[in-house]
This record gives sequence, structure tokens and C-alpha cells, in this order.
Amino acid sequence: MNLINDLIENRVLKSSRIIKAFQKIKRKDFVLSENKNAAEIDAPLSIGHEQTISQPTTVAFMLELLQPESGDKILDVGSGSGWTVALLAEIVGEQGAVYGIERIKELKQSAESNVVKYNFIKKEIARIFCADGYKGLPKFAPFDKIIAAAAAESVPNNLLKQLKINGRLVMPIGKQHESQDIIVIDKIGKNNFKEFRYHGFIFVPLVKN
Repeated sequence: MNLINDLIENRVLKSSRIIKAFQKIKRKDFVLSENKNAAEIDAPLSIGHEQTISQPTTVAFMLELLQPESGDKILDVGSGSGWTVALLAEIVGEQGAVYGIERIKELKQSAESNVVKYNFIKKEIARIFCADGYKGLPKFAPFDKIIAAAAAESVPNNLLKQLKINGRLVMPIGKQHESQDIIVIDKIGKNNFKEFRYHGFIFVPLVKN
């Protein structure tokens, strides 16, 4: 809990519902067995397949930007270990739904086995699909919120189309091996968007199939 206390003291974690989710959903349940002792370190950790579970500070920052609420329907692109899916599922509750996309089959299976520990899949709050994140999940659209944990060079148009009016998208944008931005896009009309940018991040790339 020291890590969470630090995130609260440093004003990275601010919203009570997000703080409660961080307190309940243990990061150690989503890392590789050899990294269990490092789960409380504020750093990204390998989950295999050249992918990482993101730094807790970054996850907290992005969730505070996203502002998930009870009852929301949320798309999580690049689910990786399943940690963000579980955090979001805890926040949206049984009246909401979280749909994860993971391109790598082995990671999709691992994410499911991790999220199962919290019964979110059994309760049908969370589902994870092996699919191309650039295409989103049109079958389940529109979404109140969309979050991505991998960087594209530009925002995939499919994701903007699948966002509800008055919905919000949070994702990293930029070229690989260069400093990237986390962008926040509010959809204020069918083809009308408001964008904010936060500089100085590095993410794995969002890969097209």
C-alpha cells in the first residue's frame, strides 16, 4: 500500500472511486511470477512478448484523465496483463461493462486468467477479445469511454467513431522510441472533438494486424 499512499500524497491519485479500485485490485496479481516482489515498484514491468504492465503512476494519471464512472461502458485497447481492465471493472460495477482488446493471443489468455481472480468475467462485467486495437469493437459500440495503453502515430478513426457523443478517449500518441503525448479527446458532436495533450511519455506501439 506504500505505493498507493505515495500516489495519493503526490496528487496523482485524486478521485475516491479510482483510489478504492487501486486499493482493491492488487498489481501483484497481474505481473509475472518472477516480478511479484517488484509489483510495488513504480516502474513498468515485462509481461513477456515485448510488452509491459505500465508504470502505476502512468495508469493512475490516465484513469484520472479518463474519469470512469459507475455504469460506464468502456473499451480498453491493449489490455496486456488485464490490470487496467480489472481496475475499470471495479469502478464501473455491475451496471457497467469493460471490453478489453489484446492482439497477442497468449497475453489475452493471461489477462483473462488474471481478471478471473476478481470474478469480473463470471459476473459479465468484463470481457477480453483477441483483436486488432485499431479496429476497436464495433459490435459493442458506442462506448462512454475508450482508453489505450499503446501508442499510435495518430488516433485511429474507428475508435473515434465508436465513442459516444459526450464520451472521452485517452491514449498515447507518437512515434516509437520518441517522446510521446497522452491525449484526451472529448467527442462533443458527431464530427466535433476537443483535444488536450500531456507531454513526455514512452509507450509500446499499438500494432496493426
